[in-house]
Amino acid sequence: MVNVDLSLTFRIGPDIDAARNFVYRLGAGRLNDLLCSVTEESIRGLVYSVTHDKVNDLREDFALGMLSTLNQKTAQYGIQIMNVKITEVILPRELWQRLERTTAFKTKLDEQEKTHENRVKQLNDSHFTTIQTIEKENARAVQNIKAAQKRFEIQRRENEDKASGDARVKEVTAASNADVAMRAALGNEKASMTMARQSAEAILKKVEVDCHKMKVDAQQKARVDVKESQAQLKVSESNAEAMLAKAEAEELGAKELAEKRKYDLEWTRIDVLKKFAEKEGRKLFITGSKGQGIMQDLVPASKSFTT
Repeated sequence: MVNVDLSLTFRIGPDIDAARNFVYRLGAGRLNDLLCSVTEESIRGLVYSVTHDKVNDLREDFALGMLSTLNQKTAQYGIQIMNVKITEVILPRELWQRLERTTAFKTKLDEQEKTHENRVKQLNDSHFTTIQTIEKENARAVQNIKAAQKRFEIQRRENEDKASGDARVKEVTAASNADVAMRAALGNEKASMTMARQSAEAILKKVEVDCHKMKVDAQQKARVDVKESQAQLKVSESNAEAMLAKAEAEELGAKELAEKRKYDLEWTRIDVLKKFAEKEGRKLFITGSKGQGIMQDLVPASKSFTT
């Protein structure tokens, strides 16, 4: 059981209404009972809310909390709590001894922790010193490695420069050889192209000459054929004109000859008739178709002129 000694400071008021409430609602006879009940309840709540090892450490916080709680419960009776102070906290003997042992153990534990911290610090210092030594050795080793790396880089660059120079020389030599071969190939190609072009030109010239000759021969033959055709045409035209002239002459001669023959026949017929007429003795007169038939027999050519 925990015993807590508590000191309260209060007043009735602060105004006349609060004093009236105190007198008529509570009174002086029940004041102690009210304060005892509310303080015991508050103390009980404190003890139940914290562990036994923290009771002594919460006096100030408990006083402030109890001041607020008591004012809430006593304000309706016209009582105002001004101050609350916990003067003493008494624990049971067994609990007190246990707390004392616990405190001693904590003290020893604190000492052990300090000793351990000191040992850890010493170890850390030793470890730090060792690390510094190792870091220095590593730094020297890294420096040596970097120096070797730098020498290797220099050697590598020299080798690369030498290899690059050799490669450049080989590249230039190969380029020169390739250029010479290319020029030779171009020369051979040009010579071949020139020879091929000359051969083609010669063949083309020969073909052109042959074609021109054939063309000239064909044109000459065509002109000869045209001339011969024109001559034959002119001969044919001349022959046709001669034939036409002959035909026209014959036609004109035939007409004149027919007239002449007709004229001669007429004269012959007239002579025959005259002879018949000059004969002495009996005169014979034959007329009609018989007379005409006799005249035709006498002058046979008259048939073609009368028809």
